[in-house]
Amino acid sequence: QVQLVESGGGLVQAGGSLRLSCAASGLTLSTYAMGWFRQAPGKEREFVAAINWSGLSTTYADSVKGRFTFSRDNAKNTGYLQMNSLKPEDTAVYLCAAKYLGGAYSLPEIYEYWGQGTQVTVSS
Repeated sequence: QVQLVESGGGLVQAGGSLRLSCAASGLTLSTYAMGWFRQAPGKEREFVAAINWSGLSTTYADSVKGRFTFSRDNAKNTGYLQMNSLKPEDTAVYLCAAKYLGGAYSLPEIYEYWGQGTQVTVSS
């Protein structure tokens, strides 16, 4: 059974940092593309960042480029999203997703597996 479990969310002041983790089980992450998406109340799911299955290519939303970094530790079967210089508009539930042998895709419907999400709240 495939599971993706996010952690690392919390409450932080504007300008602060958080590192989100996405721990995978039931699949070998080194053969999967991963994506991070976020959803705020009353808004549609929004693309944040993605890494392709080989780990050699990443894509970022313009709103987070230069502030967020996506990385992966294949030995731990875990992906990470380092978020720096956080802004109140980054407040949302953050979800990770995985796609077998995928590219660094920004479309949520492409991904096969999803986690439950972790809440990130940035206060001004």
